[in-house]
Amino acid sequence: MDRVIQKKKWSNKRLMTIAGIAGVVVLVGGSILFTSGKSKLNVDTERITVSEIKKGTFQEFIPVNGVVMPLTTIYLDAVEGGRVEEKYVEDGANLKAGDAIIKLSNTDLELNLANQETAVYAAQTQMQISHNNAQQNTITKLNQMADVDNAYLEAERVYQLDKKLLDQKAIGLQEFKAAQNAYKYQLRRKRLTTQILKQDTTLIRQEDQQAREQYAHMRSTLQLMRKKVADLTVRAPIDGQLTSMDAEVGQNKNKGEHLGQIDAQSGFKVRVDIEEHYLSRIYNGLMGDFTFADKTYKLTIKKVFTQVTNGRFQVDMQFVGAVPKGIRKGQTLQIRLALSDETTALLVPKGGFYQQTGGNWIFKVSEDGKTAYKTDIQIGRQNPDYYEVMQGLKPGDKVITSSYENYDNIQELVLKK
Repeated sequence: MDRVIQKKKWSNKRLMTIAGIAGVVVLVGGSILFTSGKSKLNVDTERITVSEIKKGTFQEFIPVNGVVMPLTTIYLDAVEGGRVEEKYVEDGANLKAGDAIIKLSNTDLELNLANQETAVYAAQTQMQISHNNAQQNTITKLNQMADVDNAYLEAERVYQLDKKLLDQKAIGLQEFKAAQNAYKYQLRRKRLTTQILKQDTTLIRQEDQQAREQYAHMRSTLQLMRKKVADLTVRAPIDGQLTSMDAEVGQNKNKGEHLGQIDAQSGFKVRVDIEEHYLSRIYNGLMGDFTFADKTYKLTIKKVFTQVTNGRFQVDMQFVGAVPKGIRKGQTLQIRLALSDETTALLVPKGGFYQQTGGNWIFKVSEDGKTAYKTDIQIGRQNPDYYEVMQGLKPGDKVITSSYENYDNIQELVLKK
């Protein structure tokens, strides 16, 4: 006899299907629940740095290094080339202006000087001979003029006398004509002799002037040659200390080659290297300060060298007020170079947090000090010690300023002591 088998309402297959759907729902719901909440991370307070936001004086500055240098340095170069024949002082010597330092020898230059001196003496002798000849010629011409004047006056006297005698019919016309012709001849002779004497005088003056100018030029050339020979002995141009001396007896030095330098003892300046990033913000008059022997001293920029080398440029700074006692050439100073005036601002100490946040947000500690949560902020200017907070925080707030390297995607920190 057949028996009716009753169909099960909850089969194993149906139960497994329902369980699968429920599992998917649970996973999706858990995921939604998890992502909608805040991710947290427990942090040991001993491994982080908590800083307080304060309102205080802010000044934008950069730390730079400067080297102490003499206020005035004059470089010694070989004006004329030659062989080092003698050294009168050694490197580091204190000199007075005009003191001899080294002597060079240059045979060609000294021979040229001797030839020039001979030429000048010869020109001087020739000029004297020419001058004497000109004077003698002038005397001769003046004597001739005197004879001409005398003959003219005699001819004029006879002419005037014969003219009167002719009027009185005391002499004949032929005799008068002879006297008249003699007078006209002497008159023309006088005029011609006067013109020749005048031209001769002008020519003599011109020749004398040319000879004097030529002689003066030769004398000037001689003085230049003597100066060149004198420059073979290198002397101190100012009072100061001889440094960087580079010359030994027997060495050959070319014209223009560096021999050393004189550092004036009148004061010091500081040569500072700065990154080219700040070139547009650096100008004369900017102030800086440094600490030396537990005292603070001020400097000001006096000259900016705009040429950039290896990503850096240089400025010269001078002391404002007192110069530190005991400071020495070549000493390195750590300087705070101010880029702005002092202002009052909201400050957060510098820390590793900036590398991960770019100054756009920060972990702010809750009032009970148990947690820290992300807070959007805006950072303005900065100096080596502080960032200027533009918005997002207020005085008294506490923030975490240490590195956020391990806090990726973390929204809240649970602070554990």
